[in-house]
Amino acid sequence: MSSAPKVLFGFHAVGVRLKTAPQSIIEIYVDPSRRDQRMRQFLQRAKEAGTRVIEADSLRIAKLAGSHGHQGVAARVNALESARSLDDLLEQLEANDQAPLLLVLDGVTDPHNLGACLRVADGAGAHAVIAPKDHAAGINATVAKVASGAAETMPYFMVTNLARTLNELKERNIWIIGTSDDAPKTLYQVDLSGPVALVLGAEGAGMRQLTRKTCDELVSIPMRGAVESLNVSVASGVCLYEALRQRG
Repeated sequence: MSSAPKVLFGFHAVGVRLKTAPQSIIEIYVDPSRRDQRMRQFLQRAKEAGTRVIEADSLRIAKLAGSHGHQGVAARVNALESARSLDDLLEQLEANDQAPLLLVLDGVTDPHNLGACLRVADGAGAHAVIAPKDHAAGINATVAKVASGAAETMPYFMVTNLARTLNELKERNIWIIGTSDDAPKTLYQVDLSGPVALVLGAEGAGMRQLTRKTCDELVSIPMRGAVESLNVSVASGVCLYEALRQRG
């Protein structure tokens, strides 16, 4: 992350920052017309953290957040220390004898989808989310809002060359499993209990051809109804939680 201040909005995103790094909050803007219990509890937490709170109407908060879905809460915050490098993270996992569980997103450009993927990755206990610098969404206020705090806790690494990164993961004995509608095996027929990176492509286009060729194995998610595919964040959840189940 850069050191420039950024904006978070929504109760979850701002609340997680209040809980995990209150000293990084410059100021919080709240809509005084919202007086419900959720807002009262939020303001109490802000007061306990000693954070500066500014009253502002809904339109001003929307302008600051770049969205009308702010729930009456936005905050200007200093960027946290940037996440460790992917190599450092993997070395730490190896030192702690932990099998990496990684989510790789190839071509996911919609910030709502990215936010939802970060949220489900955090929930399932994944260690990191990886995406290419090109053809991918970066972390912005919308991503942070949808992620409900996970954008603050889930390492998100944007890499220059995804295929090269996947090959480097292979060198660390991490099994690369891609998802594809036409794969001969289903998700439930592969071993996800060891070091694994689950690769999902954008809806419609799927993984790019080079990414697909780099995978060790391809699997499909069984579809029993009329629709042909799942939203990428839902598919991420299905895959990650199957890995979590297999890991006990």
